[in-house]
Amino acid sequence: MALTASRHDCCSGGVASPESGRSRRPLTPSMAFAGSAAVFAALYLAAGAPTPLLVVFEQQWHFPAWVLTVAFAAYAVGLLAALLVAGSLSDHIGRRPVLIGSLLAELGAMLMFVFAPDIGWVIAARTLQGIATGAATSAFSASIVEHAPERHRRLATIVTSIAPAGGLGLGALLTGAAVQFSGHATEIVFTALAVIMVVGTGIAAFSTETAATRPGAGRSLIPRVTVPQAARREFVASIPVHLAAWMLAGLFMGLVPTIIRELLGLHSGLLDGATAFIEPAAAAVAGLFLGRLAPRRTLFVGGAAVLLGTAVIEAGVAAGALPLLWLGGIVGGVGFGASFSGAVRTVVPLARPHQRAGLFASVYLVAYVSFGVPAIVAGLLIGSVGLRPTVLGYGVAVLAAATAGLLAQHRIHVRG
Repeated sequence: MALTASRHDCCSGGVASPESGRSRRPLTPSMAFAGSAAVFAALYLAAGAPTPLLVVFEQQWHFPAWVLTVAFAAYAVGLLAALLVAGSLSDHIGRRPVLIGSLLAELGAMLMFVFAPDIGWVIAARTLQGIATGAATSAFSASIVEHAPERHRRLATIVTSIAPAGGLGLGALLTGAAVQFSGHATEIVFTALAVIMVVGTGIAAFSTETAATRPGAGRSLIPRVTVPQAARREFVASIPVHLAAWMLAGLFMGLVPTIIRELLGLHSGLLDGATAFIEPAAAAVAGLFLGRLAPRRTLFVGGAAVLLGTAVIEAGVAAGALPLLWLGGIVGGVGFGASFSGAVRTVVPLARPHQRAGLFASVYLVAYVSFGVPAIVAGLLIGSVGLRPTVLGYGVAVLAAATAGLLAQHRIHVRG
């Protein structure tokens, strides 16, 4: 198919002309922008959905507590593998093929959850879900920015930074409600998500391609981190910021249900889901409303809030006080949303159109190493050290990373 210049080309680095795709890809850029953003959030809603169910599975199938963190972290491992292998693929073969393939894989994972007979199936489903989400994340992030009308360009960048947190939190909340009020939560939640993935595949299929094909697709599958030269200084300075923010998210999404049950003696699916919802929901709201601040200032606000929120969470765990856990989740969530949004808005303008997917892949690679690996380590330590000391030590590591992030941002700000 011939490529022609258009208004959208200058922003996306080569787009199929509207005339060539209109007959079989009828979505307008605005419709594709809104639809892609919604499906991107739905991917992360699906990622957050299993959180309240893992405790239910433990009670139902009687496996050791440490297996919970393996099931939780299997998603992150699959996502990291996909980011390393396929994170830049859409820069070469286009956004649509990657998105369609990823959403079909996500559909398969949802069906595996529906019919899972044991925890092994759940871990396999989480791994496939992580692979699908990892392959889609950088392609969706680039596609959303490229489909956005000119007046919504800044909004598009904000959406790419808040959709993961918002989706994770909403998924946990809705599943927690299903656990509380239904004896068939697994079937209800994942059947609904399977339908959403079918709709999402249709949106991707009928959206205009926003990236020209380029040679090197095979080479792009060699695992590596791709950061444009112009963005490297900012990217390196953002690493401890991502580490602190996503470690805190991993604490809430991976360990909070166990904390509520084991340390606080409370047994409620809705409470598990609502508590897991607090931190990422606050992150999404903060990322949206702090988008008007300069990226660097947003980073400073976020780092300080992560520090304060983590300290409050530590106090709540030490004292066994649920209100402190909630308060710390809210404050820390604001820090998560602000710091991640600020970091994304700092580096994305430094990438050329054909470098966007690779850069987004690198950002999410750091994020999900921070999200998954510490949770795995914590899960392994719980059996030998105990839950409370493990959580408190985890919090100390978050505090150290947040402090390092603030210092790194201060240095880069002073140097200009």
